This record gives sequence, C-alpha cells and structure tokens, in this order.
Amino acid sequence: MKALLKISGLALVLVTVSIVHGYAQEKDLVVRIAKLKIDSMQLPLYQAALKEGIDAAIHREPGVVSLYAVAEKGNPTAITVFEIYANMEAYKSHLEMPHFKKYKSMTQSMVLSLELLETTPIILAPQPNVKKKLK
Repeated sequence: MKALLKISGLALVLVTVSIVHGYAQEKDLVVRIAKLKIDSMQLPLYQAALKEGIDAAIHREPGVVSLYAVAEKGNPTAITVFEIYANMEAYKSHLEMPHFKKYKSMTQSMVLSLELLETTPIILAPQPNVKKKLK
C-alpha cells in the first residue's frame, strides 16, 4: 500500500508498505520510526552498513515484515527508517540478532543522533501486485 506518513510535522514521505498474508493481525504489528543524523564524513560507510543490516534482517528474520530507509532530499545525512515487525517478540528478537548487533557496533561512531518513535498503526493495506507496479 502507499501510506502517507507525516514525519516531524515538516516533511511528508510516501512509503510503500508490503504486508504478506499470514502475519498476525494488524493490532499485533510493531511499527517504529527511527530518525537519525549521520556524520557527513562517514555517510557512505553508514549507508553501506545500513543496507547490509536491512538485507540481512529481511532475508533471515521471518518476523521482520518490512524495513525502509530514506534520506531527506537536500539533507542526505538525515535518515529515516520505517520498521514493521510481526509482533513485539519479533522486534525483541531482531534486537538480539548478530547482524543487528554488528550494524549497531559498526555505526555507533557514525550516528550523531537517534530518535525512536513508537507508533500506533491506523491502517496498513498492501497494494496488490505492488512489485509489478513499481517496475
């Protein structure tokens, strides 16, 4: 689905959210937004570590429904990560995974600030054949 999210009251980000049948009911989902400010001198290294961490989580953790990372236009060091987990257990498990711990360790000196926002999903509705439509 395409969900319009208001982030910090300043920018609107269009996020494509794919939720596969078989997950627990929507009320069980854990949806978080992480807002980060990255050291500009280390931005390419951070982006590589983020990509590696997200790829590992998506491919190794069935409880990770989706992870999206975006940078603000004109301000590439302002990163927002939109996270959806099947439930709280999946989120807690994610925090203990070796690839997540590696990401945190590798990026600790790169992250100047981190704000984690807890959210309550209002509606998350997948668009049928979203991958075909994006091509």
